[in-house]
Amino acid sequence: MSFQPVIPMGGAAGWAFLKRTQAAQQTAFNASPEIQRDTQYFEEKIGSIKTSEDLVGDRRLLRVALGAYGLGDDINSTYFVKKVLDDGTLDTGDLANKLSDKRYLEFAKDFGFGDYNIPRTQISDFGSRVADAYRQKQFEIAVGEQDADMRLAMTLDYQLSEIVRGSGSDDTKWYKIMGNPPLREVFQTAFGLPSAFGSVDIDQQLATFRDKADQYLGSSTVDQFADQDKMDELNRLFLVRSQIASGDASMSSGAIALSLLQTI
Repeated sequence: MSFQPVIPMGGAAGWAFLKRTQAAQQTAFNASPEIQRDTQYFEEKIGSIKTSEDLVGDRRLLRVALGAYGLGDDINSTYFVKKVLDDGTLDTGDLANKLSDKRYLEFAKDFGFGDYNIPRTQISDFGSRVADAYRQKQFEIAVGEQDADMRLAMTLDYQLSEIVRGSGSDDTKWYKIMGNPPLREVFQTAFGLPSAFGSVDIDQQLATFRDKADQYLGSSTVDQFADQDKMDELNRLFLVRSQIASGDASMSSGAIALSLLQTI
């Protein structure tokens, strides 16, 4: 039986427990036979893959490749995946640049089938890096099966840091957040925005995210999250609001109010 993450409680207390035990739990999860088989196969075979057709033609490789970017649900959409990879990312008209889900842009850019004469699958450490990302994503999925909010909190903790460290203007970084479904959900929940918010004009969305960030966190910029304290504040606000929305009976009205006051 595969290792199942242990999360004894929800909310901020559950998140604190998961953070304390994450390294040990991740190690135990990585030792699961299925994870070891999939990642070993990927690392051994990916160097022989030179075209997108080769990749989508091997379901075991494709499962790891897509899973490393949180795109595992699209494993049966092989024509679409191949189109994204073959187009590349260097032209604004490329499919990956048009998609609102920017995980596909990262996926296509990293594999490089449409951007380079020699794809990045030929780089010596490519397989190990993708395999590491796959292990992380699969652990997140396993955590999410225990508590969906914990999975989103994990996504926030490292994916937002990658955006902060990345290049581009503040607008570009906000658009990356808005184009990443898990991060968008965390921000929308933390800021008390409805799910239908995603259907409004994109410029209005950007203005609203900035206004809410300034209101709750004291700054409208994405780079504020280089400060771990700001990241933690956002995470706490997300977890508290999510518990309120789900009607978590384990939180008294006084505890909810105190948590919100401490965050805001």
